[in-house]
Amino acid sequence: MKDLKTYIGNNRERFLEELIGLIRIPSISSQSEHKEDMKKAAEYWKQTLLKAGADRAEVMPTDGNPVVYGEKMIDKNAPTILVYAHYDVMPVDPLDLWKSLPFEPEIRDGKIYARGADDDKGQSFMHAKAFEYMVKTGNLPCNVKFMIEGEEEVGSVSLEKWCAEYKEMLKADIILVSDTSMIAEDIPSITTGLRGLAYWQVEVTGPNRDLHSGLFGGAVANPINVLSKMIAGMTDERGKITIPGFYDDVMEVSRKEREMLAKAPFNIEEYKKAIDVKELSGEEGYTTTERTGIRPTFDVCGIWGGYTGEGAKTVLPSKAYAKISTRLVPNQNYKVIEKLFKEYFESIAPKSVKVEIIPLHGGQGYVCPIDTPSYKAAEKAYQTVYGKTPVPTRSGGSIPIISTFEEVLGIKSILMGFGLESDAIHSPNENFPLNQFFNGIEAIPYFYKYFAELMKK
Repeated sequence: MKDLKTYIGNNRERFLEELIGLIRIPSISSQSEHKEDMKKAAEYWKQTLLKAGADRAEVMPTDGNPVVYGEKMIDKNAPTILVYAHYDVMPVDPLDLWKSLPFEPEIRDGKIYARGADDDKGQSFMHAKAFEYMVKTGNLPCNVKFMIEGEEEVGSVSLEKWCAEYKEMLKADIILVSDTSMIAEDIPSITTGLRGLAYWQVEVTGPNRDLHSGLFGGAVANPINVLSKMIAGMTDERGKITIPGFYDDVMEVSRKEREMLAKAPFNIEEYKKAIDVKELSGEEGYTTTERTGIRPTFDVCGIWGGYTGEGAKTVLPSKAYAKISTRLVPNQNYKVIEKLFKEYFESIAPKSVKVEIIPLHGGQGYVCPIDTPSYKAAEKAYQTVYGKTPVPTRSGGSIPIISTFEEVLGIKSILMGFGLESDAIHSPNENFPLNQFFNGIEAIPYFYKYFAELMKK
C-alpha cells in the first residue's frame, strides 16, 4: 500500500470538507424536533458510500430512525467485513459552555471542534474514506458491508429487530467498529471489553400542586428533598451499590488479568489535573482504571424540579425528577438490574410521596478475545501506522448493540477506536485531533489487508 499516504495527502482537504458537511447536520436522536435531520444524515451517508464505490447503498426504514446499508462484494469466497457506525449524536447542552457553535465545526490547534466530531461522525467517516481509497486504487481485499444506524445514543432501540429481519443480508466474518478510544495519541490500544448499561428516569410526586414553602414547608414532604435522600442511600461509605442482589452476577476479574490491565500507562496526577479535581473517589479496593473498566457503577446523570429560574421563588415543588444510570460488567443482565433497581427504589420511598420509574434503555456488556484473527489484524494495523504494539484495555463506556450483534447475528466485533479521552465526547467542546482522523484512514486498510491474509491461513 505504498500509495496510501499519497492518496490521503492528495485528498486531505476534501475529506475534511465532506466530514464537516456531515457534522453540520444536527442529528440528535433523543430530541423529536430533529426527526428530519436524522433522515438528512442518513441520506448523506448513502451518497457518501455510493461516491466511495459501493455497489449498493440505501436508506432502510426501521421502527425508529433509518439504517443506512451499503455493500461492495468482490468475491463470494473472500472474507466479509461488516462496518458498524452511527450517525446520531448527543444533545449539545449546556450551549453556553461551547467556545464555538456545536454544529458549525471549527478547526483549532490541530483539532476539529463540533458535536459528533469524534462520536461517531469523525470516527465513522474514517471508514468511508478508507473504503474509498481501497476501491479507487484496487486495494480492497475483502467484501465489505456497512450498517450505519441513527439510534445508538438512545440505546439502538430499533436495531435488534432490524438485524433479525435482515440477518441473511448482514452475514459477515467480523464486525468492525470505531467508536472507542486509545490510551493516548502515541499509545495505541484495542478495547477488549465494554460495560453494559441500565438507564432510568424517575419521578417523585408529593402534593398535587406546587405549594408556598412558608405555609407548607415542614409539614409536607418536599419531593426534591426526598429524592435526594433516596439517591444518597444508593451507595455506601465504601463506594458499594446498595441495591440487594446487584453484585450477584458480577464476573470477578482474575489477579492475572488485573495485572495485565495495570500495565497500561496511567498517570493519576495528570488524570486529576485534566478534569480539575483534587481527589478521586469510587469503590474501595480497586484502582481508578479498574473502577472505570471492570467494576459496575451508579450515577445520577441529571436531576431537576421546582423553581430554577433567575432570582428567588419560595415554592415547595409537587414533583422532582432524576435520570439515573448504572454501568454494568459482563455477566450482569441489564433487564435483571432494571427489575432490582425498581423494586429497591420503590421500597425505600416514604409514604409521603409516590414514585414512578421509567426504563429508558440498556444493554449487555461485551468481552473480545485477544487470540482471534480480527484482534491480530487490528494489532498489526496499529503497529504499522503507530510503530507500537497496542495495549488491550477495558472501556468504561457502553455500546449496548455490540453484545446484541453476537446474540442475533452470531458475529463477534473488533473495537478499533482512535478517539482520545481529551476529545470530550458527550460534553461541550467535543473535538477530534486531525492526526487521529488521518491515522485512522491509514490504519483501516491495513486491517483489511492483514485480516484477509489471516483468514486464508
